[in-house]
Amino acid sequence: MSESSSNQAATQSTSFDIYGTYQRILLNQEISPPLAAILALTELIENSPAGTMFELVTALNAGADAMKTKSSNPISLDAGCELFIAFVTLFPHDSVSFADLKTKLIRQGQQYADEALTYRRKIAELAVSFIKDGSVILTHSYSRVVMQTLLLAHERKRISVFVTEARPRGLGIKTAEALTAAGIPCNVILDSAVAYVMEKVDFVLVGSEAVVESGGLINAVGSNQIAIIAKAANKPFYALAESYKFHRLFPLSQYDLPNQNARIFSFPRPSPSRKPSISGSLSNPSSAIDSGSIEAAPTTITQEQISKNNPDVDYTRPDLISLVFSDVGSLTPEGVSQYLVGMFAG
Repeated sequence: MSESSSNQAATQSTSFDIYGTYQRILLNQEISPPLAAILALTELIENSPAGTMFELVTALNAGADAMKTKSSNPISLDAGCELFIAFVTLFPHDSVSFADLKTKLIRQGQQYADEALTYRRKIAELAVSFIKDGSVILTHSYSRVVMQTLLLAHERKRISVFVTEARPRGLGIKTAEALTAAGIPCNVILDSAVAYVMEKVDFVLVGSEAVVESGGLINAVGSNQIAIIAKAANKPFYALAESYKFHRLFPLSQYDLPNQNARIFSFPRPSPSRKPSISGSLSNPSSAIDSGSIEAAPTTITQEQISKNNPDVDYTRPDLISLVFSDVGSLTPEGVSQYLVGMFAG
C-alpha cells in the first residue's frame, strides 16, 4: 500500500467526528471510557470508506489518536482503543468480501460492548465472596464496579464503609450519597485522614482506570498513598477491574503516565509586582515598615488553581496490591501480567 493511500485513509477517518461520537456515548452513565472508545471505533468502521484492512487499521489508529489527543485523561480510553484495534487486526474470518468483513467487525464490536456491561455483576459476585459479615471497608473516589459490589454485599451481609473525599474532583461525596441512600452505614473522611482511620478498616476496595502490564494499578489520585498506608498497616488492598481496562503500559514511576496536562506540579512564574520601596530614613528603617511603604503583591490561591496543578490519577505498584478481581477471575498482579501477554498474543 502506498504512502498516499495511507494518508487518504487517515484523512477519511477525520471526516467522521469520532471524539464527538465518543462524548455522546459517554452520556450513558453505564458506559465507561474504554467501552465508549470501542463503540466509537465501531461506528468509525461503519462510516469508513476503507476498502482494505490496511486502510481500515490506519483509520482506526487515526481515530484513536484523535480521541486521546482531546482527552485530558486518555489512559482508560487508550486501553479500550488498544484492545479493539488488536481484535480487528487478529480477527479470524472467512468473509467473501471486505464489506462483509466490516459488517462482522461492527457486529462483534457491538456484541462485545453489550456483554461487557455484565462484567461488573460478575466481578461483584466474585468479590462479595471475599467480604465477611460485619466488614468495615475503605473505598476511594467513585467507581461503578465498586458501587455494584458494595450494594450486592449489603444485600447479603452487614457492612459499613469509609469513603475518602477524593480531592480534587470530590467524587467520594457521590459514592457516600449513593451508599447512604441504599441504607449502608457510611462515613466520609478527609484524604489526609486515611492513616488515622486505617486501624478501623478490614480491607481497602478500589476501582480502576487501568491495570497495567506490571500488574500495577492506575486509579484516582490518592490510591497510591492509600495502598502504601494499607501495606504498612498489614491490611489487604483489593482492586476491581473489568478486563477491558487491562492495558499494555509499563510505568516505572508516576511520571511515566501519559498525561495531557503540562502544568501538573509546575511552579508558576510569579506575577509582576512593584519592588518594595522604603521611603523612610536609612538611619531609622523601622519607620518605613511602620508606615506601610513596603508593598507586596496580593496572593490568592483558588481551589480551581489547585485542581489544575494536580493529577487526576496516580500509579500504584504491584507489590502494594493484594488481588485484582476481574471478570476473568481473581488475579494476583503477576497473574494480570500473564493474562495480558496471552490476551494480545492472539
